[in-house]
Amino acid sequence: MREAMARAEVGNEAYGEDPTILELEKLAVELTGMEAALFVASGKQGNLSSVLAHCRRDDGVCVGKESHIYFHEGRGVVTLSGVQLLFTDDSKGIPAPENIFHVTDKANCRHAPPKLLCLENTHNFAGGLAVPPDIFKRAVDAARDVGLKVHLDGARIFDAVAKWGIDVKNYTEIVDSVQICLTKTLAAPLGSIVCGSKEFIKEARSWRNRLGGSFRQAGIVGAAGLISLNKMRLRLLEDHKRAEYFRNKLKEAGLDVQMHDWSTNMVFINFDKEVNFDKMEKLCKSNNVLIGFTSLKRMRLVVHNDIDNNDLDFASGIIPQAIYSVLKNS
Repeated sequence: MREAMARAEVGNEAYGEDPTILELEKLAVELTGMEAALFVASGKQGNLSSVLAHCRRDDGVCVGKESHIYFHEGRGVVTLSGVQLLFTDDSKGIPAPENIFHVTDKANCRHAPPKLLCLENTHNFAGGLAVPPDIFKRAVDAARDVGLKVHLDGARIFDAVAKWGIDVKNYTEIVDSVQICLTKTLAAPLGSIVCGSKEFIKEARSWRNRLGGSFRQAGIVGAAGLISLNKMRLRLLEDHKRAEYFRNKLKEAGLDVQMHDWSTNMVFINFDKEVNFDKMEKLCKSNNVLIGFTSLKRMRLVVHNDIDNNDLDFASGIIPQAIYSVLKNS
């Protein structure tokens, strides 16, 4: 990937003159079946540009209570777009149709008029869950029934594709827009792709530029993105299998590990009370194991391209020791 970046043909992307970015955007269009694509600096910028392109000030945007857009994007969609957030229940990875109907009925009576539904797949906080295409479509159909557009935060959509052995078009062709991270499991150092109609992408490009997202020689990172979409997306089942192996190892150590049929490359450990995350993190880090928490009662571990079974065997020894040590002394 670094060699491809060094050899990349570049141009002024802000003027549409970077051949590598144009090739990347063309590939994204071919994969998703959508009309047009736009390279952006990050998933956050992609989601924000998408919401801004779809909505106007005081429009209602339906987002999950546990969604990345709400929890991890600095409330940017509210601060910068002036939209009102209407919360759906995505604790199981996706809101049920009846929940979408309830939220939009309530909104029509007392809140901002709903305009957009944002879905996330795979869903991070729900457990890295890959929502199956038939259940995903039910939510999209419910949104259509109440006149909503649909944006997919598909940062890890190719993990869902790998999980169910389907074409990404099963998800992308039924929504209005999608944001796909080239980083994370696809391993690029920078960048995301936003796809949608030509009209939508024209508006999203305008917003991206207003957010400081135009580039000069962006082909350097575009070259990495091409490897992400051409190669890295095809190996994701390896991560899923290793994550399952890791779950079983940690469960054998007596930990409360989330087990779910929709799981992908993330491993979650639950605690029945709040724990001292700082101490656990320091103990693990001192042994070269990095961990994360989604709350003080839940640990998140992610398997990726740079992790093999030897690493997981090592980590499955260090992590339980750190947990039991902290719990014993708390």
